[in-house]
Amino acid sequence: MPGRAEGGKRRARLIATIAAFLALHLPAHAATKADVEAQFRQWLANDLWPEAKQAGISSAAFKAAFADVKLDWDLPDLAPPGFPKAKERKQSQAEFSSPGSYFSEKRLQGLAATGRSLASAHASTLKRIERTYGVPGQVVLAIWGRESGFGRAKIPHPIMDVLATKAFMSTRPELFRRELIAALNILQSGDVKEAEMRGSWAGAMGQPQFLPSSFLKYAVDFDGDGRRDIWNSVPDSLASIANYLSEKGWQGGRDWGFEVSIPGSVSCAQEGPDLARPIADWAGMGITRVSGKAFPAAERSASGMMLVPAGTHGPGFVVTPNFYVIKEYNNSDLYALFIGNLADRIAAGGGPFRGEWGDVGKMLRSDVLGMQKALVAIGYDVGKVDGLPGYKTRRSLGDWQAKNGLAPTCFPAPSLKAKLR
Repeated sequence: MPGRAEGGKRRARLIATIAAFLALHLPAHAATKADVEAQFRQWLANDLWPEAKQAGISSAAFKAAFADVKLDWDLPDLAPPGFPKAKERKQSQAEFSSPGSYFSEKRLQGLAATGRSLASAHASTLKRIERTYGVPGQVVLAIWGRESGFGRAKIPHPIMDVLATKAFMSTRPELFRRELIAALNILQSGDVKEAEMRGSWAGAMGQPQFLPSSFLKYAVDFDGDGRRDIWNSVPDSLASIANYLSEKGWQGGRDWGFEVSIPGSVSCAQEGPDLARPIADWAGMGITRVSGKAFPAAERSASGMMLVPAGTHGPGFVVTPNFYVIKEYNNSDLYALFIGNLADRIAAGGGPFRGEWGDVGKMLRSDVLGMQKALVAIGYDVGKVDGLPGYKTRRSLGDWQAKNGLAPTCFPAPSLKAKLR
């Protein structure tokens, strides 16, 4: 029948069109792991080796380093060539739900107890470290405990497998390519054998969890054996942490900060390291320590900054520049507060923060991003427009709330989404 014949022609044309589209837009065949492994070996020889050679790596060192290296297909954030692009995962960070969960009291108590014991066991080493670098032993111990459980945590991954895999086929290849070249320099220097060079899935190595580039800059030989060994040597590990903080600007003789009570007359929008003022000035505004103690006399004339990481929904702090030095280790307010609190517990048996962490709304990153864009559109500086509620976003939000007849909370909340467009 004519209708059936015409329909058949249309179907044939449609099939031909689809086939042509697929031929143009899809690879001739789906890549297999064997294909990718072969590409990896070619990449090592033709792409990475010239750069490594230019960086001073010998041919013998290069060949030895990669002799047994394998792609680790179980690592996160991979983008193998020829494979379908992975779906983006939802962002989940403590700042967006309950910051209180970050400060597990059971974990902090356990780390503090172990830290106090190790402070006694390594007292002479820690005293020598503080004399050399100006960083208190309790701060060094707190970072050691947080990063690797005082060197007791299992560090599972051969670091060359991790870095080579991520340099070749991760979502951030350039970052890991630089770290891979740095790792080759470490191996060539003889500080560690490749079999002992282990780290995390993200490429952080040893007890201090240094990336290779940080190792080259900050690792030290503190036990005098001629090697910088952050995998097996406690003195080297502790001194390397202290050297890192010292090089980042640690101010000897100063605290990291103080938990405080902030009166309602002081706006949370005054937060931020760029709004520093003498601690005596903060005290003059009615800000007091929750412990009931006065601010130390040596601190009163020095600079301090307001910190409200959950806005008015959580504890408040006046922090010193040393707080931001700790953030150089891990750029998170909560991380730096964890280290500060743990250090205080190790030194003086302190407890949890007095202020309670409230429910800050379980905001999605996309929601925060929308608020940031709206604030930028009306002239606010929110810092990076990335969906992360940093201090510039928090204080901008607080200022906007005050100017629009709302009580400043300085933190994103679902109730503000409709108001801030």
